[in-house]
Amino acid sequence: MATSYEPPRPDCRIDGFEAATEQTEDDFFSVTLSDDMLVPLAEHHGADGRDTYLLLYDRTAIWDIPGTAEYVTLHITRDTTQRTFDFTHERHPAVPLAQNWLIRQGCPAESAELSKNHGPRPADVLTARLEDMLRANPDDRYTVLDHSIDNPCSFEFGIEVSTLVHDSHPASTHAPYRVFIEETTKDFRSYTVRQGALPTAEAADTWVRERSTPLPLAPAPAFDGAISLQAEAARARSTVNSAVLAIPPAAVIPPRSPSAAPARVRRSAP
Repeated sequence: MATSYEPPRPDCRIDGFEAATEQTEDDFFSVTLSDDMLVPLAEHHGADGRDTYLLLYDRTAIWDIPGTAEYVTLHITRDTTQRTFDFTHERHPAVPLAQNWLIRQGCPAESAELSKNHGPRPADVLTARLEDMLRANPDDRYTVLDHSIDNPCSFEFGIEVSTLVHDSHPASTHAPYRVFIEETTKDFRSYTVRQGALPTAEAADTWVRERSTPLPLAPAPAFDGAISLQAEAARARSTVNSAVLAIPPAAVIPPRSPSAAPARVRRSAP
């Protein structure tokens, strides 16, 4: 008899540790309340046991406020002497932005790469290059301002994510507001990313809402050979013919019952 696929839960590695403060305890409980709905996409655990970096897909985001970003990153830090832990986290609308956050937190870049069999692949070289640019974010040129997500939660339709950023690069002065449009096919096998260039944030917001004209495409990014090879490697690592989708549309997964919530990490009495 065929069995359904259940992805592994996040490996936080806090057994034997207590939250450093009550606020840490409460925040960690809130973030990991539905840990069986957080799909691990990338992780790194420091050799000295002090740091863990996680990139997760939140399958409950569809039941949250409309447009809630679906990717969650965690950086867990441990005091191995006091046996306590603390953490910081962030939500992101797109994988490259999540990877950039992890790298800036200290995660090795190669460890922020996605594991195999975790969803669609870039459809073309331009998609891989644009993602590589967002992942690297050289000289902090991109500042995320807003995003929107259209996820119908069905294999009958694709998914679209638009991210509005301000581009501080001198070459973008005439149109510094960039809209990155990520479109995933309805079969969840591939996706494209395109970059639009607009003169103001208002113009960008109007385009996203109305779509009355084609996206005013920005010039294709120029990359040196090393970055181009990284983009090609990322494409090669992505799933091409995987028969198992680790991240199906969220609506096909029933909500978690309150009784199944994980136990809170409680501090010991002094």
